[in-house]
Amino acid sequence: MQRNFQASSPALAGCDTLVALGEAARRGVAIFGKNSDRPPGEAQAPVIVDRALHAPGDRVRCQYVEIPQVRETARVLGSRPTWLWGFEMGLNEHGVAIGNETVFAHEAPAATGLIGMDLVRLGLERAASAEQAVSVLIELIETHGQGGSGFRDLEWPYNNSFLVADPDEAWILEAAGRQWATRRCAATDSISNQVSIGADWERLGATVIERARALGLETSEPFDFARAYRDTTTIPPQLSEGRLRRSRALLAEGRGRHTVETLQAILRDHDASGGPRFVAGATPDEERFYTLCMHQGPSRTAASMVIELERGAGVERVAWLALGRPCTSAFFPVFFAGELPDELVRAGEQDGAGEGLWWVFERLAEQAERSPEAADAIGARFAELERSLAEEASRFAADAAGCTPSELAERATAANRAVFARVDATARRLAQRCAELVAGA
Repeated sequence: MQRNFQASSPALAGCDTLVALGEAARRGVAIFGKNSDRPPGEAQAPVIVDRALHAPGDRVRCQYVEIPQVRETARVLGSRPTWLWGFEMGLNEHGVAIGNETVFAHEAPAATGLIGMDLVRLGLERAASAEQAVSVLIELIETHGQGGSGFRDLEWPYNNSFLVADPDEAWILEAAGRQWATRRCAATDSISNQVSIGADWERLGATVIERARALGLETSEPFDFARAYRDTTTIPPQLSEGRLRRSRALLAEGRGRHTVETLQAILRDHDASGGPRFVAGATPDEERFYTLCMHQGPSRTAASMVIELERGAGVERVAWLALGRPCTSAFFPVFFAGELPDELVRAGEQDGAGEGLWWVFERLAEQAERSPEAADAIGARFAELERSLAEEASRFAADAAGCTPSELAERATAANRAVFARVDATARRLAQRCAELVAGA
């Protein structure tokens, strides 16, 4: 049997994406969350792209390829690695949220094509529901293929899976090259860095089984997409199996009670070994080395996002964003209707003009790993900050009720500026204090 069709050396890439649909949430509102794991030093920051009309024949330049543009694109908020065009995760004006994962499959992506982050942004820009977003992604994958390196410092194209959610439902889409399968999400669901759709698929690409046969893969009935296409020879199963099992277990345990805070806690999780705190000592051949909040190895959590997907047109949605490892960071609200302060958009920059906020959180993570006292100080201060920010976000929602769109945009812009200033000042003061704790350890 032919095996292992990746084109070049792989990277131990991470990411975990979660959803708790309305029936699993305390308020009856679906909640989406993702940890974006990237190689060390790959900074990330949010960006808003406004709704736009495009002329017939227009084209859009993605990371490596240019494709036809659509007539209208939606307003979107995305978390973007600073060197990329696309997003690791994001939200659009229709309440659609998407996150992607690297998956390892017995089918090579192309040397050039659409990367996963291109597809996240394109799906958000072009879809008004989760089901429509899945159809958009499928068409793009079949037409243009997956390809091109998703890493700044490594030439390695990879395959992707996607979790796509809206206020009413969520879908998982997994793709190997141009072959794909989809299934509807359960009330709580998640994906990690492995092909996970088995014989429970609901839609299957037209040539999936034929291609599997041509590659010498398993095609017995009922056809199992993961059994055929999942590659466990290139990357060891312990990279993702423990994280996927852990996220699904924690989501199931909280069914009916989920809130923004419970999904934030899951994204901060270090399994039974550490709970909300990172504990060193595991080795890369152990499953416990790879936790949902990723600290070790060549892939580390660079940003996290949690979003309540409120129903209705024109409602104000809030994305809770954490920069760096979420267990040593603070989730803060980003109000979708407003503009972002320039300093937040440039949070990933590090040059002579100063250190962006993402890098401050990177220092805090390093300090927490070196000093238990610093870790305790960070946890306590950010827990206090998050409680206060949550209260302010609730007051904002109450005060914004009945505002005109222009009034809401003005208030949301002011709120985004105020939140950033507060988080930035708190993080910088805390990093200075923790430096003293580390020096005295």
